[in-house]
Amino acid sequence: MPIMKIRGGDLDLVEYDFPSFLPGENLRTLGFEKEYLLSPVRGTVRVRAPSRIHLTVLDMNRFAPDRPGGGGIGFAIKTYCTAEVECIPSGIEIEYSRIPILRHFVEVFRRVVGYDGGFRVRARDHMHEHVGLGSTSTILIAVANALNAAVGSPLTKGELRLLLGSNYVEETAEGSVAFGFETGVGPAVSTYGGMAVLGDELAVVYRHPFAEGKRVYIAIPPSGISSAGEKEFDLLMNKARTLDYRDRELKAYLVLMDLIPALERGDIARIGEVIWEIEFRGSKRAEVEHHGFELYRYMASLRDAGFEFVGMSSVGPSIAVITDRDEEDVAAILSSLGLTIAIATEVDNEGLAITLPER
Repeated sequence: MPIMKIRGGDLDLVEYDFPSFLPGENLRTLGFEKEYLLSPVRGTVRVRAPSRIHLTVLDMNRFAPDRPGGGGIGFAIKTYCTAEVECIPSGIEIEYSRIPILRHFVEVFRRVVGYDGGFRVRARDHMHEHVGLGSTSTILIAVANALNAAVGSPLTKGELRLLLGSNYVEETAEGSVAFGFETGVGPAVSTYGGMAVLGDELAVVYRHPFAEGKRVYIAIPPSGISSAGEKEFDLLMNKARTLDYRDRELKAYLVLMDLIPALERGDIARIGEVIWEIEFRGSKRAEVEHHGFELYRYMASLRDAGFEFVGMSSVGPSIAVITDRDEEDVAAILSSLGLTIAIATEVDNEGLAITLPER
């Protein structure tokens, strides 16, 4: 892997060695290793986990590939990833397009709980990769919960989130893995549903049901800019960090004093105003501008069309609109901008669902 450069200011330039390793190496067990009473189930455990819209990180300076955190805001949507796990006598069999990332967490889990048997894992994601909808984190939290349920649920959902966040990896071109960026927002909202606010170190600060009875429409504007790999590193570790030095206090204030009270009231218009303000602040501005100012034009046009909630997810370019207007109306407005509805869905306020085999 290359050595990447991080610039924090005119006199602050450091080199970051972006190490890769084989799945199953560099396991972080967080002190959770102990003697668990395991009771593997017979048959297949199935888990369905909602995907997420990640609205913003609170402070890019508080996370890195070897330090999960940074805080953030996001919500779950009814676009699902699924995992099926069976206990087998030995070995690890994985049916998924991105085997290394699943293999790595399987090894983390086995080490923590002391399971010396094997697993058969089948996973299906929502097929919208690297456009800001959290395919990696969602499939991983689904698999984590399926593994746990398959051996008798020795770990809590909170412990699974922390293990996943501290062992979050992306695959490399060579089939190895490398630690990735993880705020914990995706696994939290996939686990519990609704909208969540996270603080540093993957802590869930607040969670609340969100936008019940309304529709979520997602458009994926054209972008020739990558949101993965080295491009993502350059974005998150340079311009975004610098902008968050300036705006992190404002973003935290907006969340505490405006967003959370609006969520308590169910005031979508006010929530939309806060998110729209954050689109122009700190690291979120860097993420939007990463794709060019055309993204701001799309979102401003949607706001002008009367949509109360408009926001870009993660490093984009997916744009989420929340409304009670019908799909035909939304499609017509998007069409006038040269966009289409990629996903029509709703907020998931329940979180992941675990189905055990019938006895």
